[in-house]
Amino acid sequence: MATDYDAIFKAYDVRGTVGDQIDADGARAIGGAFARFTAASGARAVLVGRDMRPEGEEFAAAFGDGAIDHGVDVVDVGLCATDMLYYASGTLNLPGAVFTASHNPAGYNGIKMCGTGAAPISADSGLGAIKAMAIAGPDPAAAKGIRTTRNLLSGYVDHVRSFVDLDALSPLLVVADTANGMGGLVVPAVFDGLPLVLDHLYPELDGTFPNHPADPLQSENLRDLQDRVLAVGADIGLAFDGDADRVFLVDETARPVSGSLTTAIIARSILARDPGATVIHNLICSRTVPEVIAEGHGTAVRTRVGHSYIKQAMAETGAVFGGEHSGHYYFRDNFRADSGLIAALVVLEAISRHPSGLADLVSDLDRYAASGELNTVVEDAAAVIERVATAYADADQDRLDGLTVNLGDWWFNLRPSNTEPLLRLNLEAPTPDEVQERVAEVQALID
Repeated sequence: MATDYDAIFKAYDVRGTVGDQIDADGARAIGGAFARFTAASGARAVLVGRDMRPEGEEFAAAFGDGAIDHGVDVVDVGLCATDMLYYASGTLNLPGAVFTASHNPAGYNGIKMCGTGAAPISADSGLGAIKAMAIAGPDPAAAKGIRTTRNLLSGYVDHVRSFVDLDALSPLLVVADTANGMGGLVVPAVFDGLPLVLDHLYPELDGTFPNHPADPLQSENLRDLQDRVLAVGADIGLAFDGDADRVFLVDETARPVSGSLTTAIIARSILARDPGATVIHNLICSRTVPEVIAEGHGTAVRTRVGHSYIKQAMAETGAVFGGEHSGHYYFRDNFRADSGLIAALVVLEAISRHPSGLADLVSDLDRYAASGELNTVVEDAAAVIERVATAYADADQDRLDGLTVNLGDWWFNLRPSNTEPLLRLNLEAPTPDEVQERVAEVQALID
């Protein structure tokens, strides 16, 4: 069946179900389009990698064939985590593509693409043009490109380790659940030889995900990690998604640590080394984050949700770090790209310097209660947002991304999904009871 380009081209990547939405022929067409798009900016070679999903090797090869047919060389980096592809793109100054469907279940695949130096490519910065060229069909070059292979794992390991003082690391017992995803390749490689003790759950690379989905944002997928942390008396649990560019934390009591609080931990650590630096956070992060940045004498910059906005703001401000509540953590010296493993090492260094443990470290930062992201199906998102805005007309509001309303001791953001008829509500208040009360209040207006 032909590739369904309208279905698979999303706001930030390409993603869909294998066979009925994306197939090898589609991968070849997109590879040719990517080659033409990047060649227009002067690139004469592209990087191609893949995760462990069953069809990844076939799709990556087809993508590379499409690029080669259009006169562009292909550097095949083989199995890799997404942040490893970003490292390769930044180090070799080449555009790249990695076949992955991230946290999606078996049966999905897709492509994350970047420009030279790991520059983001999203719907408003190239994906639309690539889609149009893929649909239009091939325009082969007279002279074909060539394919070479390259193993970048050891260089990537050294790069990840460069973000921390290795001598400061304590012999912490770390449980890592890589959920049969690409963390199974990169986590043990980074930990090898460090004074950390790794207890590894589901290390085998298996894109059928036989144990549980590689989506740590869903609480049920943390249960094995939480049980193991308690069973072995670990200092911390790390949960990686399928392509290992995101990490989620579980403390020594098995309590999950939110992406906002993880952002705060990393920001505090980085500002201790680089006082006065700028740190980016998206607008659904907890108020704790800008508070911690201010306490560290840093400058907080608030952005829209989404990696392209974070990376753009980092480029414009020279920010040293950026964090999202969803578990993406971006580092200036990682070509402004996100990395779950760099974030994990920075947290492990912070715990090593805080002998009372992660739970105690988090207790100072756990200042507010949050609703989490609550989704509501709506027919007209814009009309609902205007209705809610009118109801809170006397409060401070902004439209940076959807509607954010600040009501003193509580606030909320309401924004539409990029791809579905949904409104997403995030709300924060001083206590869980107040969160429940305020959510009911806002939800009544939405409904």
